[in-house]
Amino acid sequence: MGVYQFKRQQSFKQPIETLWDFISNPKNLKTITPDYMGFDIVTEDLPNLMYEGMIIHYKVSPVLGIKTTWVTEITHVKDTHYFVDEQRVGPYKIWHHQHFLEATREGTLMKDIVTYQPPFSILGDIANSIMIEKKLIEIFEYRTTVLNQLFGN
Repeated sequence: MGVYQFKRQQSFKQPIETLWDFISNPKNLKTITPDYMGFDIVTEDLPNLMYEGMIIHYKVSPVLGIKTTWVTEITHVKDTHYFVDEQRVGPYKIWHHQHFLEATREGTLMKDIVTYQPPFSILGDIANSIMIEKKLIEIFEYRTTVLNQLFGN
């Protein structure tokens, strides 16, 4: 019944405001999620800027094309610096994702910290070592590639 943490960072030559404008728009999450995940935003009339308390409803097919409901809440936002999303309904017992931006001399450093706990106790631990951790790596590698294409790194 482990709790795991996944960290990733990426540097950009663009100013922090440019990256913030992109990552703070919840509609852009689909752009940086692999197509095979079948990621669809279900929330209607989603604004272009997230805010604390925002609830976002998705459908996603992470395994075998089986559609799963995922509902997150944006729990913390500090403009141009960070936001946190937490799962309210979905496949994990715990999902807490921190997104940080930091201005650097070269541009912007983006850091992600995902703290998660798979369901099903010991079976979830086994699933993490066999599949979940690898899937997270794959998803964030895809995001790295897409963000590099979008922001010219």
